[in-house]
Formats: sequence, C-alpha cells, structure tokens
Amino acid sequence: MKNWSSQYEARRRTAAEALQAVHSGHRVYVHMGAAAPLPLLHALCGQASRLQNVEILHCITVGEAPYTDPAHCGIFRFNALFISGNTRCAVQQGRGDYIPVFLHEIEDLFTNGTLPIDVALIQCTPPDQFGYMSLGTDIDLSLTAARHARHLVVQVNPRLPRTCGDTMLHVTECHSIVEATHELPEFQQGEITPAHRAIAAHVSNLIPDGATIQIGVGGIPEAVLASLSNHKDLGVHTEMFSDGIIPLFESGVINNSRKSLHPHKAVTSFVLGTRAIYDYIDNNPVFEFLSNRYTNDPCVIAQNDRMVAVNAALEVDLSGQVCSDSIGSIPFSGVGGQVDFIRGAAHSKGGVPVIALPATAKNGALSRIVPRLKPGAGVVTSRADVHWVVTEFGAVNLHGRNLRQRAEALIGIADPKFQAELEREAAGLFQKS
Repeated sequence: MKNWSSQYEARRRTAAEALQAVHSGHRVYVHMGAAAPLPLLHALCGQASRLQNVEILHCITVGEAPYTDPAHCGIFRFNALFISGNTRCAVQQGRGDYIPVFLHEIEDLFTNGTLPIDVALIQCTPPDQFGYMSLGTDIDLSLTAARHARHLVVQVNPRLPRTCGDTMLHVTECHSIVEATHELPEFQQGEITPAHRAIAAHVSNLIPDGATIQIGVGGIPEAVLASLSNHKDLGVHTEMFSDGIIPLFESGVINNSRKSLHPHKAVTSFVLGTRAIYDYIDNNPVFEFLSNRYTNDPCVIAQNDRMVAVNAALEVDLSGQVCSDSIGSIPFSGVGGQVDFIRGAAHSKGGVPVIALPATAKNGALSRIVPRLKPGAGVVTSRADVHWVVTEFGAVNLHGRNLRQRAEALIGIADPKFQAELEREAAGLFQKS
C-alpha cells in the first residue's frame, strides 16, 4: 500500500491517548512472552481511576505485571490462559482466574465468541518498506488475537527482533500506534542441577539421529539440549525454545535436513530467553514462526517422523496420571501444549512422547512419584496418553502396561528412599493375584 506511511502518522498516539479505547467491563488481551508491551501496561494502570472490572487476558509473560497489584483489585482482574511467575500470586490469592485449555484450541475461543476481545495490546517491530510489522519473539496466540480484537493498539519497538514466518501485521490493521523503545525482559533458566543432567542423559538415549524435537524452557530442557552434542541431523518443531538451542544450530547438530514436515525449517511459535536468542532469531530465515493453532495441532505434529516430545510434570501417580498445572487444587502453571505434543508424538512414525521430572521435590523431602495425586490436583495428561516417564533414576515406558505393571515400573524410577513406602501403597491399590 503506497500511502502506508501517512496512515502510520495518522494512527500515532501517546500511550495515554491510545488507551482511552479501554473502558470498564472490557476484556483486554496482552501480547505474551517477552513481547508483552510493558509501557502500555504501565500506562493502562495509570488510568485505573477511571476504570473498573477490566479483564486482562494472556498466557505466559515475562517481566512486570502491574495490573496484578492488590491495589488494583476491582479495577483489573487477570484471567490466565497459562500462569507464569509474575501472575501466580494473583491467581492463587483469588485476584485472578485460570482457564485450563489445550494451547492449540485457544485461538478458537477468540474467533467463535467464547472469549471475544475488546482491545488487544500488541508489540511489533517498526514497519518495513511495505508497511508490515513483525510480532517478533511471540506469534503464539497473539496474531489471531490482534486480528479479532475490536480495537488494536500496537506498540512499536525497534528492539524487538523481526522474525520470519506468519508474523506480520500491516499498519492499516491498527487503530492506534504507540512508539516506545525499551529492552525486552529476559527469561533466566535457573540452575541446571545434577538431577537435571541425569534426567537429560536418559532422555538423550531416547532421541534417535534424524529426530524432530519439541523442547521447552527450564533446567531439564536446557540439560537435554546440552546432552545432544553427539547427535546428528536433528530438527525442531516446538511451541517454544530458549538459548540452549543456539550451540546445536552452530555445530550443525540441528540442521532440519531430515524433517518430513517443513524440511530445513525450525518451526516454533514463541521464544523465551536472553538477548542472545532474541538476536539469533532476528531476520533468521531458518526459523518459521507460526501460530499455536498450527504448531500445537496434534495432527500437524504427528506429520513429523521421529517426533520426540519432552514435557515436564509436578507429580505422577502410580497409574501414570500426570499433574503439571496445579499443586493439589492450587493453580500453578497451565495445561499449555503438553497434551498437544504428547498426542502428536504418539501418532508420529517412530515418535517418542516423554514426561520428564525430578524424582523428588522440597530438596528431597517429597516424592514426585506418588500413590495418588494430591486432592484437587488436575490431571493434565491422562494415564492412557502417557508413554515414557523419566526421572534421574531411569526411564520406563508405560504404554500398553496394566496398572500393576505401571506401578512397578514407576516405583523403579522413584527415589530409592521412597520405594518401600510406594510398594506398600501399591499393594493396597493394585492387589496382586
């Protein structure tokens, strides 16, 4: 569009002006991950005195979440599609809510009228010569949310990397444009422990050369990536990744050459990490950023031969039920893409679905392999979906095993100091013939 620059100028506003579009009772979608437009969020909180009952909706974000401040109770209420560390307290204290939902199904909630969006707050790169702006680190749900919101406010930040794939909004799609230059918040992985390394060694043995991998962020995923230096011809189809993937690209371990779907491309939806990974994806055509409704569709995932999906858990019971979004009835994180990838990998030719977790919690005081899930705990991955379960003490495949066999296998990879107690509990749960 030849006149996009004049339309850009016509839409340019201060943050305070642009946020006049938000009214009491509105649902406001916030761009997720590292792309959350922090200046807009602070400006919105600055208008709290004129608002009430505004719902803030998003998945995981990094950085500040000022709308969760107890001082804003009754003005803003957070509604979590996935609970991250910056919003967990608000949800657990009753100042926010949690929607358990598969990640690949969320965008349908925006389009079918279940969760209509009044205002979307999105961060983009400056426009290119054709007027297109990239959503950068996070395509996820946000491109769909932007296009289905009644009012779209875009914050333009030149520090956001420009990513390839289905990542673009045009200037003419925006109602208001706010310019704000700031560094993106970084996601720190935390310590990689000896237990993480032991788990990674077991997981690494399940990954064949030529596999396509799904890996998340955190100690176990980073340890798994670090353990793959001797593998060959790996590919990537994942919802997210972090800095640990860079050395595998640089060494050629990941080259995407044997992928059966999107060969020669690393398919993803968003990135969480440090400035190093933000710079690495900037204008890098090997990365194909696509929406979660595609990347996380189990039918799409299954088209990747040798798909290896590695996901985490908070606890696993002796029948194989996996809890990964709550501690008892207390919401902790979210359903996310775990089931999407477990099911996709299960239907992949040569696929390997993996649940990986440390055998204990609370510095070894509690077993994560338990006779029964805590009261109120959410079952994210059902026992019928579970295949491989991995702890630092080993890896077992539960698929096709009966309840007694599952219990025996899981006890075998529990911390040895809990095994006798688990055996006693199992005897009462699954009577031996």
